Amino acid sequence: MDITLVQGDITEQAVDAIVNAANSSLMGGGGVDGAVHRRGGPAILRECRELRASRYGRGLPTGQAVATTAGDLAARWVIHTVGPVHSRTEDRSELLASCYRESLRVAGELGAASVAFPAISTGIYGWPLDDGAPIAVAAVRGSDAPVKDVRFVLFDAEAYAAFERELGR
Repeated sequence: MDITLVQGDITEQAVDAIVNAANSSLMGGGGVDGAVHRRGGPAILRECRELRASRYGRGLPTGQAVATTAGDLAARWVIHTVGPVHSRTEDRSELLASCYRESLRVAGELGAASVAFPAISTGIYGWPLDDGAPIAVAAVRGSDAPVKDVRFVLFDAEAYAAFERELGR
């Protein structure tokens, strides 16, 4: 599996699957989630509503992943995963690692060869980049999913630098 870094907008990636740092409602929100829903168009929301009406009536649990169409995005699928909110008093790192592992598992089931990840939970959920990057990279490196190309698409220079430090180790 090749792992690369890209600084930019994840919604512009031409890959098989884009991972969405979703909230449990699957109905869109801020950050990556809002951008995916806005740029992907109504087809994504329609499938998310169907998922809520069937399998995920209480929302998608933290650390799990589920796929929908990518709508108007350049990707074929969006894999939605719910990252944990960072806590100073409770170790939630396994839940964060699970987001990456489960997303890759779903990608493998779909037959996706290329996947673009954001830095899950490092935005509004408050996960420190210098802690989130090692968890993300270790989870991806430890995966046996048949995905050939993993891209971490990082919105700004600070996030890019944190992942670059981790990949250099």
